[in-house]
Amino acid sequence: MREILVLYYSRNGATRALAQVIALGVESVPGVAARVRTVPGVSSVITVVKPSVPDEGAPFVEPSDLEECIGLALGSPTRFGNMAAPMKYFLDGTSAEWMRGTLVGKPAAVFTSTSTLHGGQESTLLSMMLPLLHHGMVIVGIPFLESGLTETRTGGTPYGASHFAAHESFPGLSEDERKLAFSLGKHLAEIALKLAGTIT
Repeated sequence: MREILVLYYSRNGATRALAQVIALGVESVPGVAARVRTVPGVSSVITVVKPSVPDEGAPFVEPSDLEECIGLALGSPTRFGNMAAPMKYFLDGTSAEWMRGTLVGKPAAVFTSTSTLHGGQESTLLSMMLPLLHHGMVIVGIPFLESGLTETRTGGTPYGASHFAAHESFPGLSEDERKLAFSLGKHLAEIALKLAGTIT
């Protein structure tokens, strides 16, 4: 079974919810499974050590997850129009994988969530693409054939899946956001199989 790595950081649950729906889209493609992982938070208190296993949710990502996947979906909440520090910290530590070409030629998609409608969803998605391009990955977006892109009044962009929370407590994904996230996962898995030479 080929696997797509669905890697995210989430603080209030919205980005995790997108990751779960993207994973469902991935697994709607025969022969592909989703490997859902997260990154640990970054603490300003350097004497506190984070547990090696998270208290809840997906396990923490390991280098082997990057090696073994045939594609990557990367998600982070928006922080001032950019990805959150924990995701950036993780990516900054992937120099060894970059030097080995671990991710070269693999497809990648991105997703995000914001608490405000104009909180920088698209700039965050674009910022997450930059290190993936440096890794030699092939960027996958959401085609405009997906009607949700033109109908949504919440999240969803051609650059990747997104969620508009409207306030701090997570109200759940809208139907358009769910459809677009599912579509992104499915599209990513199909392209990953093509690039891996499994289907034509």
